[in-house]
Amino acid sequence: MRRPWVVGVSGASGTPYAAAVINGLLDAGAAVDLVVSRAARLTILDETGSAFRDAHWRDDLSAWLGRDLAAADLAHWPAGDLAAGPSSGSYPVRGMAVVPASTAACAGIAIGLSKDLLQRAAEVNLKERRPVVVVPRETPVTRSHLEHLIALHDAGAVVLPASPGFYGAGASATARQLVDFVAGKVLDALGVPHSLFRRWAGELGAGRDDQGSVD
Repeated sequence: MRRPWVVGVSGASGTPYAAAVINGLLDAGAAVDLVVSRAARLTILDETGSAFRDAHWRDDLSAWLGRDLAAADLAHWPAGDLAAGPSSGSYPVRGMAVVPASTAACAGIAIGLSKDLLQRAAEVNLKERRPVVVVPRETPVTRSHLEHLIALHDAGAVVLPASPGFYGAGASATARQLVDFVAGKVLDALGVPHSLFRRWAGELGAGRDDQGSVD
């Protein structure tokens, strides 16, 4: 039985995090069901120059991810399709990552608003006690946002802010390395193997040359 990971992409800035997570899942041989909110399509276009259209989603996704998807096990569900597979707890999935997660998405999931498929799918995975990772990127945060993140934590989600570590590459880390660090932490939380960052080994400066780059 096919059991994909659901990846929900909301309208927050940070779509490179979503691309890195999707690529990491595909590199691990996992099946992926994708839900891209309406606001996320604008953000993807603004941050990458790539469109994301329902009728051409596979070609658009290939351009966004920068990879050939001919052999990938992928499904796409329009955000407005509340009759889609991931809207039901009987639809078999492994869990879900919401990356990036806007304040509106966090609030909607926390209170069970289910205004679109992304929010509904996240709520379904929480009620089914499957792994759910929510990656908020907003800063600074308001009290209401913090309360919604606490509610998500209490409901069983892993709240994983897009907060990259520098010990893998140092102060000269590239944007790609910082994005991959966050994506790798998401995959860790889902239990998916990856090699997106150098893990801490208890040795200061391990793996960096004199310029602070990763070997």
